[in-house]
Amino acid sequence: MNMLKLVLIAVSLLVPAVYANCSPKAAAELEKVGETRLSVWFWDVYDAELFTDSGNYENYQRRALRLSYLRDIEASELVETTREEWQRLDIRMSEQHEQWLSELNEMWPDVSNGDCLMLVETPEGHSEFYNADKKLGVIPSAEFTDDFLAIWLSPDSRFRAERNELIGAS
Repeated sequence: MNMLKLVLIAVSLLVPAVYANCSPKAAAELEKVGETRLSVWFWDVYDAELFTDSGNYENYQRRALRLSYLRDIEASELVETTREEWQRLDIRMSEQHEQWLSELNEMWPDVSNGDCLMLVETPEGHSEFYNADKKLGVIPSAEFTDDFLAIWLSPDSRFRAERNELIGAS
């Protein structure tokens, strides 16, 4: 490998990821509670940020979760991971859950390094999904919102240290 390639690789490791701007108007008044980076083995997967209307996790009316991706992931893989995490959390996979997964599969795009997806909870508790370009869709269910956010926010979350960073407990 020549010296130029080595320098380019070293520089690319030092330059922070450039994220698409994933800040919809629906989340403009929310305050950041915490943030974390999810890494699995030696792969950085995404940076996560939790927002609430109060700026803390103990007392809120609305939440938002922004995931800024650090690698390419197909939408179908994101949906399947949602299913697996729900099962791991012992969330009963009802017909409604299957319908929601189908809706996510239609709604979410494949993501690449630098892309973001953001869930913003409405005053009614529904889930609005955004990327940097547009509103992707809505799942009008407070149960879905709670179950989906449980993947990151439940005390039984797979990644407890990251969960604690998100909720400001670390």
